[in-house]
Amino acid sequence: MAERRSKHEIIYDILNLISHKGGKVKPTHILYGGNLSHDRLKKYLQELIDAGFIEKVEDKGKTFYQMGEKGYKFMEEFKKIEEMTQAFGI
Repeated sequence: MAERRSKHEIIYDILNLISHKGGKVKPTHILYGGNLSHDRLKKYLQELIDAGFIEKVEDKGKTFYQMGEKGYKFMEEFKKIEEMTQAFGI
Protein backbone atom coordinates (compact mmCIF):
# COMPACT_ATOMS: atom_id res chain seq x y z
CA MET A 1 0.00 0.00 0.00
CA ALA A 2 1.32 3.42 -0.94
CA GLU A 3 2.16 5.95 1.73
CA ARG A 4 -0.07 8.95 2.12
CA ARG A 5 1.29 12.27 0.94
CA SER A 6 2.28 14.81 3.56
CA LYS A 7 0.75 18.26 3.61
CA HIS A 8 3.96 19.67 2.12
CA GLU A 9 3.94 17.10 -0.67
CA ILE A 10 0.34 17.98 -1.54
CA ILE A 11 1.21 21.68 -1.60
CA TYR A 12 4.21 20.96 -3.82
CA ASP A 13 2.05 18.84 -6.13
CA ILE A 14 -0.51 21.64 -6.48
CA LEU A 15 2.16 24.28 -7.14
CA ASN A 16 4.00 21.99 -9.56
CA LEU A 17 0.78 21.38 -11.48
CA ILE A 18 0.09 25.11 -11.77
CA SER A 19 3.68 25.77 -12.80
CA HIS A 20 3.62 23.11 -15.52
CA LYS A 21 0.37 24.49 -16.91
CA GLY A 22 1.98 27.87 -17.58
CA GLY A 23 1.50 29.39 -14.13
CA LYS A 24 -2.28 29.76 -14.46
CA VAL A 25 -4.87 26.97 -14.24
CA LYS A 26 -8.56 26.27 -13.67
CA PRO A 27 -9.54 24.72 -10.35
CA THR A 28 -10.79 21.53 -12.03
CA HIS A 29 -7.29 20.87 -13.38
CA ILE A 30 -5.94 21.12 -9.85
CA LEU A 31 -8.73 18.89 -8.53
CA TYR A 32 -8.00 16.04 -10.92
CA GLY A 33 -4.25 16.54 -11.32
CA GLY A 34 -3.71 16.82 -7.60
CA ASN A 35 -5.96 13.83 -6.86
CA LEU A 36 -7.90 15.75 -4.21
CA SER A 37 -11.50 15.78 -3.04
CA HIS A 38 -13.43 19.01 -3.59
CA ASP A 39 -13.38 19.84 0.13
CA ARG A 40 -9.64 19.27 0.43
CA LEU A 41 -9.05 21.29 -2.73
CA LYS A 42 -10.92 24.30 -1.31
CA LYS A 43 -8.98 24.03 1.95
CA TYR A 44 -5.59 23.88 0.25
CA LEU A 45 -6.36 26.62 -2.27
CA GLN A 46 -7.43 28.99 0.50
CA GLU A 47 -4.35 28.15 2.53
CA LEU A 48 -2.09 28.79 -0.49
CA ILE A 49 -3.84 32.11 -1.19
CA ASP A 50 -3.50 33.17 2.47
CA ALA A 51 0.22 32.28 2.40
CA GLY A 52 0.75 34.28 -0.80
CA PHE A 53 1.80 31.25 -2.88
CA ILE A 54 -1.02 31.62 -5.42
CA GLU A 55 -3.63 34.18 -6.44
CA LYS A 56 -7.23 33.70 -7.46
CA VAL A 57 -7.94 35.57 -10.70
CA GLU A 58 -11.08 36.04 -12.75
CA ASP A 59 -10.80 36.10 -16.54
CA LYS A 60 -13.83 36.33 -18.82
CA GLY A 61 -16.12 35.10 -16.06
CA LYS A 62 -13.95 32.07 -15.22
CA THR A 63 -11.86 31.43 -12.13
CA PHE A 64 -8.17 30.62 -12.40
CA TYR A 65 -5.37 30.16 -9.90
CA GLN A 66 -2.06 31.78 -10.71
CA MET A 67 1.37 31.18 -9.23
CA GLY A 68 2.95 33.86 -7.12
CA GLU A 69 6.66 34.44 -6.61
CA LYS A 70 6.44 32.94 -3.14
CA GLY A 71 4.98 29.75 -4.66
CA TYR A 72 7.95 29.37 -7.00
CA LYS A 73 10.32 29.94 -4.08
CA PHE A 74 8.59 27.23 -2.04
CA MET A 75 8.99 24.80 -4.94
CA GLU A 76 12.72 25.50 -5.19
CA GLU A 77 13.28 24.98 -1.47
CA PHE A 78 11.11 21.87 -1.34
CA LYS A 79 13.14 20.30 -4.17
CA LYS A 80 16.36 20.96 -2.22
CA ILE A 81 14.96 19.29 0.88
CA GLU A 82 13.74 16.28 -1.12
CA GLU A 83 17.15 15.88 -2.78
CA MET A 84 18.89 16.09 0.58
CA THR A 85 16.63 13.52 2.24
CA GLN A 86 17.10 11.13 -0.69
CA ALA A 87 20.87 11.60 -0.57
CA PHE A 88 20.85 10.48 3.06
CA GLY A 89 18.43 7.63 2.38
CA ILE A 90 15.62 9.06 4.48
